[in-house]
Amino acid sequence: MHTPAIPVQITFLHLDPSDAVESRIREKVQKLGHVHPGIQHCSVTVEQQHRHHHQGQAFHVGISVRLPGQTLVAKRESEKNPAHTDVYVAVRDAFSAMRRQLQALSQHQQGHVKHHEDKPHGHITDISPDKTHGRIESVDGHWLYFHRNSVIGAELDALTEGTPVYFVEEMGEEGPQASSVYPAGKHHITL
Repeated sequence: MHTPAIPVQITFLHLDPSDAVESRIREKVQKLGHVHPGIQHCSVTVEQQHRHHHQGQAFHVGISVRLPGQTLVAKRESEKNPAHTDVYVAVRDAFSAMRRQLQALSQHQQGHVKHHEDKPHGHITDISPDKTHGRIESVDGHWLYFHRNSVIGAELDALTEGTPVYFVEEMGEEGPQASSVYPAGKHHITL
């Protein structure tokens, strides 16, 4: 069975685009599709960092993968690995990190279907600038309002857009809302 190609957006910052690097990235994106079949889109940014006197040019690679109901992000910080003066090593390491996240998500989702069918979940799509409330998109595509007092197990200030959450839904005065919001723990989904 042939897997459809995953749409890819590749951005080069502070360096000239490279057909060879772009080809390697496209190949690695398609391999991610074998790890998790739900990938809808992938964005990759390759950035050449400023010159370090003793290390040479370093590369930072960021990957964002959009799945139904959430987005996963993997970044490889060049300063933490001197090997990232090789763009191919930086690309490899970033894709390895994304592959691990997708594997963890796949395992979680398989366990979720078996053990937690009644537990609604989704991800945070908006947080108000004053950090008093936000919005969740559930995995089935509907939206819920939540207030900072509904967040359990974390402070709203510590959460970001894209954070996967479980929630308890109820009907509020202005429509569906989450009366309790539980961020998915690191042992469930790593972002």
